[in-house]
Amino acid sequence: MSALRMIFLGLAIWGALHPLYHFISWFNTNGYDVIAMIDAWHANAASSGLVWDLTIAAVTLTVWIIAEVAVRRNWLALIAIPATFCIGVSCGLPLYLFLRTAPVR
Repeated sequence: MSALRMIFLGLAIWGALHPLYHFISWFNTNGYDVIAMIDAWHANAASSGLVWDLTIAAVTLTVWIIAEVAVRRNWLALIAIPATFCIGVSCGLPLYLFLRTAPVR
């Protein structure tokens, strides 16, 4: 495995664990209420701006993944879409890049 792929994999793991740690901490403190978490994301204009920034980035990444999978037929790369929306762009983007940079068979 190339150094670049190892970096992408490391970033995908970090991008999964770090946000999940904070999400789980929040749920443990405030209860397992997704609607309350979404409300917390929109507590002020700065956090709302960040939520929309990440949402637009996630949609853009999804379009890119679908477009490339349609051409490359790398069906495994589709796993980056649920990773993006269930965890975040910090996991989905490096995961997709890791999967995309696999040696061509």
